[in-house]
Amino acid sequence: MNLYAARIEALRSFMKQNSIDVYYVPTADYHGSEYLDDHFKLRAYLSGFTGSAGTLFVTLTEAGLFTDGRYFIQAEQELLGSGITLYRSGMENVPTPEDKLKELLAQGGTLGFDGRLLSYAFLMQLRERFPDTVTVRHDVPFPDKLWPDRPALSAKPAYRLAECYTGKSTITKLSEVRESMKKIRPEAVYKNGASERFAKNTDHTAEVYLLTSLDEIAWLFNLRGNDVENNPVFLSYAMVTDTKAFLYVNETALDDTTKKLLEEEGVIVRPYDAVYEDVTKLRACPVLLDAKRVNCALVQALPKECTVLDAPGPILLAKAIKNETEQKNLALGHIKDGVAVTKFMYWLKKNIGKETITEYSAAEYLLSLRKEQEGFLEPSFETISAYNANAAMMHYSADEKSAATLAPQGFLLVDSGGQYYEGTTDITRTYVLGDLPLEWKQHYTAVLRGMLSLSDAKFLHGCRGINLDILARGPLWQMGLDYRCGTGHGVGYLLNVHEAPNGFRWRIVPERNDSCILEEGMVTTNEPGVYVENSHGIRIENELLCKKGEKNEYGQYMYFETLTMAPIDLDAVLPEEMTARERQILNYYHQKVYETLLPYMNKEEGEWLREVTREI
Repeated sequence: MNLYAARIEALRSFMKQNSIDVYYVPTADYHGSEYLDDHFKLRAYLSGFTGSAGTLFVTLTEAGLFTDGRYFIQAEQELLGSGITLYRSGMENVPTPEDKLKELLAQGGTLGFDGRLLSYAFLMQLRERFPDTVTVRHDVPFPDKLWPDRPALSAKPAYRLAECYTGKSTITKLSEVRESMKKIRPEAVYKNGASERFAKNTDHTAEVYLLTSLDEIAWLFNLRGNDVENNPVFLSYAMVTDTKAFLYVNETALDDTTKKLLEEEGVIVRPYDAVYEDVTKLRACPVLLDAKRVNCALVQALPKECTVLDAPGPILLAKAIKNETEQKNLALGHIKDGVAVTKFMYWLKKNIGKETITEYSAAEYLLSLRKEQEGFLEPSFETISAYNANAAMMHYSADEKSAATLAPQGFLLVDSGGQYYEGTTDITRTYVLGDLPLEWKQHYTAVLRGMLSLSDAKFLHGCRGINLDILARGPLWQMGLDYRCGTGHGVGYLLNVHEAPNGFRWRIVPERNDSCILEEGMVTTNEPGVYVENSHGIRIENELLCKKGEKNEYGQYMYFETLTMAPIDLDAVLPEEMTARERQILNYYHQKVYETLLPYMNKEEGEWLREVTREI
């Protein structure tokens, strides 16, 4: 029996013993995070699917896994032999996980899951959708005996981020948060398990603000950590009142100096798990929390007399709008990152076909160049280094043993990024290694045209990413092509590489929360692509900083400043298929790249840089 099929069978035995008809396993931790500490990778342990997004359900007779278009090819390969059915989310006639649960429990039964892994909004949604004959149990954690070698919860040290990087003190941030708590416009009010909906212009005052999102907590207290690989956050909860602030962390996370600094700022440090007990002691009061992110076990622990004000909370937007200090630092961080990526491109172009290079060794070499940059801490995500057909899998990951060997033909797609004291970077370049079919060049040029068009956008304030996405997809749609993902996502400041609430997408996907009004200071990636299964993949990605432009009788105009500083490979570009404006945008960008990076190159690299940033 397949290893993962055996694990599913062991889970079914546990379900039978506890009268569970359906067991639900999300990709989640206790904090609604996108990337997980190894302790929380239960879905991967049970199914064998290693992608970063997916939901598993198990019944006594069947099992299914839902994932999105980034992972269809990967999931199909990794689920082989497991007996788990792949559900391609977003495709025609494919149900949502919630619809599937409703179907499975149409005649009643018991649904079980670990309430620390699913949001309160999810619990309330289930209660609304299910008939009275369905029992929802959120007190069913996965048994330790079925995962005997499960990794322990991470408890690595956290560290203080100086104000020269954050641009704002913790005391100031707490003051602004408390001011925002006085005027909250929740999406719903929950009391005693029931929800009340109302017009969004109804103001409420929150007396307690409950936070579980790791990046929001790190931002608020100007701390960073190492509990989640590539994400400089630490396992924690937080609670803010009008006079006090509580930070719940593992005892080993903070040294005495950091604890003293927090104490001076009015922050009380408590043990990580103590939050579940502390919330039970709250008096009857309005509690602000994001029901989509705070886990249902924690909300269920609140006294019944408390009123839950469901809203994203003030930190989400404040964190996304980078202040002046953060913006200046980001420009420096992207120069450092650009130096590494440009030197990598030089090395790759000079050595392809002359020495053995694999997808894996190329990624390792790029990492070594980033490590040479002052202030580099770690990658911002696992590097995607994908050759030809492998690049058709949007989130392909090469390991040392299975990595493809590069040859002087085709494309190498490299999506990578770094965590620096000066911020978080995310860049994709598709490199030409040798001869290409004409169709590949046409695809490459269309991707480039879309990326340049979005970079050049000028728009009135009030626009959202959904208003601008067509600029990136337009050249591809004209060819009858598309890509099954958003065009871009928000990026944190020395935080998560994927950050709400800004993004580019052609349609609203509520669970993504990336369709807010674009504000000055927001950083968003711009990364259109083409992915042809069993053939090739192309993606070109820059980061854009939203800025204010002119203001006239029509309103406030906005534009983007490109932060990313690295050459775009011209060897696959068909200039005749570009407009004069598109060529002008590319030439201006390359001139800036050349002038910015030349001081960091040796003589030979500088001569090469002049050539690869030439005007077309």
